[in-house]
Amino acid sequence: MRVRDAVEADAAALGSMTGRPEGVVRNMIHDRSVRVAVTAESTGRDPAGDGAKPAGRSADDEADTPVDAVAGFVAFDVRDGTVHVTNVEGDPDAVERLFEEPVRFATREGMTVEAVLPTDGTAIDAAEAVGFAGVGSGPRIEGAPTTRYRFDPEEGG
Repeated sequence: MRVRDAVEADAAALGSMTGRPEGVVRNMIHDRSVRVAVTAESTGRDPAGDGAKPAGRSADDEADTPVDAVAGFVAFDVRDGTVHVTNVEGDPDAVERLFEEPVRFATREGMTVEAVLPTDGTAIDAAEAVGFAGVGSGPRIEGAPTTRYRFDPEEGG
């Protein structure tokens, strides 16, 4: 698994993870720092997604062409000297790896990281594994309870 910056071509995959329209996800990609965790998988599709066969490749070769499969993403921004995780989705391993991104940025800049996470999701285990600590209840989001989490590099996590 590797992590890279999100690009507009990721909007469909991120939209399917969140249930948001692609246009909304594209705006998120432009307005925030968004990282995606990807794995290579063989899908038989052209990696550029344009239907063109790479020069010197046969149809048989194309079946083994690896393309990025999005395993998860994290979106974050900075407001008032704090890094805010605004969205995180994906499989548990990807989410844990993705939480490292805003933590790395915050540590380098001497900031804390805050996240509001659903109490029934897998993101809590991933956040705690990276060093986040629960600091109280958060707002209800779409009727579901949440918990506020914070990572403070000066407190060692």
